Amino acid sequence: MKLWALSDLHVGHARNRELLSHLSPRTDDWLIVGGDVGETGDHLRWAFDLLQPRFARVLWVPGNHELWTSDERGARLGGADKLAALGELCRERGVVGVDDEWPVWPGEGGPHTIALMALLYDYSFAPAGMTRAAAVAWAAEDGVVAADEVRLDPSPFADIVAWSAARVRSAAARLEQARARPTILVNHWPLRDDLIFIPRVPRYRPWCGTAATRDWHRRYGARVVVSGHLHTRRTDWIDGVRFEEVSLGYPREQRPGMLADAYLRQILPEPTACTTARAIA
Repeated sequence: MKLWALSDLHVGHARNRELLSHLSPRTDDWLIVGGDVGETGDHLRWAFDLLQPRFARVLWVPGNHELWTSDERGARLGGADKLAALGELCRERGVVGVDDEWPVWPGEGGPHTIALMALLYDYSFAPAGMTRAAAVAWAAEDGVVAADEVRLDPSPFADIVAWSAARVRSAAARLEQARARPTILVNHWPLRDDLIFIPRVPRYRPWCGTAATRDWHRRYGARVVVSGHLHTRRTDWIDGVRFEEVSLGYPREQRPGMLADAYLRQILPEPTACTTARAIA
């Protein structure tokens, strides 16, 4: 029995759907889906209908793409309303969603609480002292304009900063109650700014997380931290904790000839070797 993770499936791309359709069944194993499955409920339905029969249990956290405003079978949904609707979609499909009760990993190396989170971002990964407006302008100077600025509606919160702060408070309260076991922390956005590795678009940093979570791997007893969003798959070690970026990414970012199974990242039991690992002081 193994725990795997994969994020940034972006199944709106036909090539990604074709690649994922060849995933081998692992009917004894669990799969963490780390966000950015797609932009609509139908994208999630397609992915869950594919993945659920191939794994014993599927767990999901949203990314920014899922939270973009979209037409959902007659209703225009965005913000917290869309997140709630996607949570209901998970329950209909038998998938553990981000706001459901956190599951406990029962396999080798367990038990571990798998903390599913959606912490968003608050522009605090921009250079120090920048306001939101300054961070957006700083990115634009280098030609970086995030689609979130027009497609992600934070309603009913005043802005994404307020929504992120509310999600951080809620997750921290849940984690305080989970201290009896070690944790696997799962969030689409990286928990630390020193994990950001996006050489093609270095000024995309403001939309990559919140500084509020920098010490959560220590504070909440993490054994592994799982994230996506950056589309740069890698393993990092900080304070003896393994951080896994598990993106599939867009077709142009994938390695020619690489099979779908090779993109799955093993979370537990710990792999015997992490060939792309780096240590961060």
